[in-house]
Parts: sequence; structure tokens; C-alpha cells
Amino acid sequence: MLFGMTMVMSSHWHINELALVFMMWAVMMVGMMMPSATPMILLFAKISRTRQQRSAEFVSSNLFILGYLLLWSLYSLVITLIQWQLHQYSLMTPMMQSSNDIASGILLLAIGLYQVSPLKQRCLHYCRSPLNFLMSQWQEGKLGAISMGLKHGQYCVGCCWLLMALLLIVGVMHIGWILALSILVLLEKVLPWPKALNLGISVSCLVAGLYLLLF
Repeated sequence: MLFGMTMVMSSHWHINELALVFMMWAVMMVGMMMPSATPMILLFAKISRTRQQRSAEFVSSNLFILGYLLLWSLYSLVITLIQWQLHQYSLMTPMMQSSNDIASGILLLAIGLYQVSPLKQRCLHYCRSPLNFLMSQWQEGKLGAISMGLKHGQYCVGCCWLLMALLLIVGVMHIGWILALSILVLLEKVLPWPKALNLGISVSCLVAGLYLLLF
């Protein structure tokens, strides 16, 4: 598995390195985000079966998943290019973690502020409310299912994109942090008090960011 590999990257990447890192991010995003998307996918499948019994067209949830994963694949491509540039400017170690406290501190502050931003809260609202999302965003047919998956992926990426970027600081291949972030994302979507969790993450990132910048 990619998670179990120890990858050492040179500062000058070629197309093979770019492709490998993109695949690594794509696999990680699937592994980290699918558990939290499961309630939405299961509800979509249930509604689709119910509608089939009423003579509506049955649409497989795989099409919804396809749209969802397309958004995270796009995110994987973008963050791969960002990581490539960080390596180009020697801001990351060959072991793929940040080597610059100032850059790390700025990113941590950005993560902390975004956690309590209105945009984060709006995206999280839709991610936490599968029924509300499907009732308001439902579209007919196969293309409709893909479109809904894309829309849900949009909210999900909007909710978690900066939090996932934390891996650029702690280590892109660090299995412990990968698991921790996966659990945090899931808890954000299922706990009855998400604001308290968001605030805790925000304060932790802000304190860590200020520490790196000041000390």
C-alpha cells in the first residue's frame, strides 16, 4: 500500500514523480473521505430504490460516488502541484514534510481561522445533513446522480481542503496523522456538537502556528 511506503523525493521532480505523488494523494483522499461520506451514499441508494418502486428510473449510487471522487481527484491534483512547488523552493524535506517553520506557522494559522469561518460552517452543514442535501439538490437520471456527487464533493472539499493540507506540515505519508485526520473529519460530520470540535481544532492550530512563528 502507498501508506506503508517510505518515499524519499528529490527536489527536482519529473513526470513519474508527479504521477506517483498524485496517485498517493488520490488514494489517501478516497481512504480518508469515503467513511464520512457513507451516510450520504447509503441514503442516496435508499431513496433511489424507493423511487424505483414508484416507477421512477433506478440510478446506481456508484454514479453518485463517481461524481464525489472526481472532486477529490481534482483536489489531489491541485495539492500535488502545490507540493511540487514547495519541493522546488526547498520548503519540504525529501521525506515530504515541511522544513520551514514560517511556512508551517502561516498554514496552521490559515487552518485555524478557516475552521471557524462562515464558508466552512456552510459546507459542514450540508455534509452533516444528508437528507436536507438530497431533498434540495435531487436531480433525475444518471447525469443527475453524477451532478449530485459533484455537488456533495464540492461541499466536502470546501469543508476539509485546508485540514487535509495539514499533511504537508506533519508528513504526507505519516500514517498516524492520516488516521487522526480521517477520524476528525468523521467526527465533524456525526457528533452532535460540531462547533465545539471545530473550535478545539481551530485553537490548537492557531496556538501551534503562533508558536512556530514566534519561537
